[in-house]
Formats: sequence, C-alpha cells, structure tokens
Amino acid sequence: MTGTSTARRHPRGALALAAALAITGAAACGQQQAGGPAVSSTSGSTPGDGVTPTPGTGTAPSSAGGSLTVTVDDGSGGTSTWTLTCAPDGTAGGDHPDAAAACAALTAVQQPFAPVPKDRVCTQVYGGPQRATVTGTWGGGEVSATFERTDGCQIARWDRVAPLLQPGAPAGAGSSPGPT
Repeated sequence: MTGTSTARRHPRGALALAAALAITGAAACGQQQAGGPAVSSTSGSTPGDGVTPTPGTGTAPSSAGGSLTVTVDDGSGGTSTWTLTCAPDGTAGGDHPDAAAACAALTAVQQPFAPVPKDRVCTQVYGGPQRATVTGTWGGGEVSATFERTDGCQIARWDRVAPLLQPGAPAGAGSSPGPT
C-alpha cells in the first residue's frame, strides 16, 4: 500500500512542478512584454525591420522625434494611412487622428521599432488579422517596421504603441484591435 501511495505522489508532484513552471514562465513572459525591449512583428527579424542605427552610436539616439507614415490594414480589407510628425519638444502634427497620443506613446517606449530577437519565446496567442507598416524617420534613424498580432510578443509590441496604430486606444497591455 505504501508503494501505491508513493506512486500517486510522483504524478501530483510532477503536475504541481509543471504548473509552477508554467506560471513562472508566463509571469516572466508578461514582464518582458510589458517592460522589456520592443519586439518585431515578424517571427524572424530582418535587418530592415526597425530603426537603422545612427552612425557611430550603435543605437538610435534617445531624443525622440521624427516623421512617420503609418498604414494600417484592419484585416477585413479596410486600410488607413496617416502621416505623423513628432518634434523633440512634444509638438505633434500630420494627419494622424490623434497625433499627440501617438507621439506620447512612441516617446514612452525606448525602442518602439526594434526587432524581436530570433531566440525570443512568445506565447502562441492569436490577436487578430490586423497589420500595420511604419516607415520614415525616428530619433535620427530610418524606420521600416511591420506590426502584426500573430503571437504574444507581437500583440504586446502592438499594444505598447497602440495610439500610433489605433487612434483612441490606450498605450500598454490590454488594447483591443477594434476598428482603425
């Protein structure tokens, strides 16, 4: 009877350990998505996705500001295109429906267009068919970035700059795709 009792403890112990590891992994993933480095919208990053470093610095300068063209495909055939200018002094312009919020969201993120590391593990959660492309300049570097909602990392990246891609949406986790 003690053998049966021991046999029952191992599966429960293994199950408890697996559950604890899953919770720990999800918590670590959530911390990365909420405050970690920005991620790319494609599963494999490409050299042209993100901000081209300024010569001699290795990274884009910290002074935010630039001129961007944003094209959002809502996934059902509707496409919207806006221009956005953000001056380092906080002045926002262009025909973006909520330019001030879009500029504020971009300046709040250290590297809003950086690609996802190829070895990043992301939750396999589908957030919708929306897709956006952003081109232009930001922080003195060239921008060519794509945003999608194809997994947890991509959704978190979209949500961090949601006011840029979805005028009226709040920046941060939990933004829903809604109409653009």
